Amino acid sequence: MAADQGIQIADDGTPEVSMTSARAHLTAFVRGVRWGKKVSAFTERGERTAYVVPTEYFDRAESALRKAAAFDAALSELPAAERPQKFLELYVKKLAAFDDD
Repeated sequence: MAADQGIQIADDGTPEVSMTSARAHLTAFVRGVRWGKKVSAFTERGERTAYVVPTEYFDRAESALRKAAAFDAALSELPAAERPQKFLELYVKKLAAFDDD
């Protein structure tokens, strides 16, 4: 993607804007993310360097990370022999604690 072409759509459908032209196209770029509900990317020398995501996407990703952390915390607290029997109970408890944050 040439640096002076503004917002371009990559082969995978992701809107991209080069860092060189980002300032001039920032408002349209962010509005495309907000209203289009699509992930978009900043590029530098033709390579993606950062993504801009809709808030709903970020919220879902953050929730998934919290659930994964609860899973890991619950599993690590159980001795190997007890994991099959007590894991689900402890996982639910850890998950509830993360949701309270």
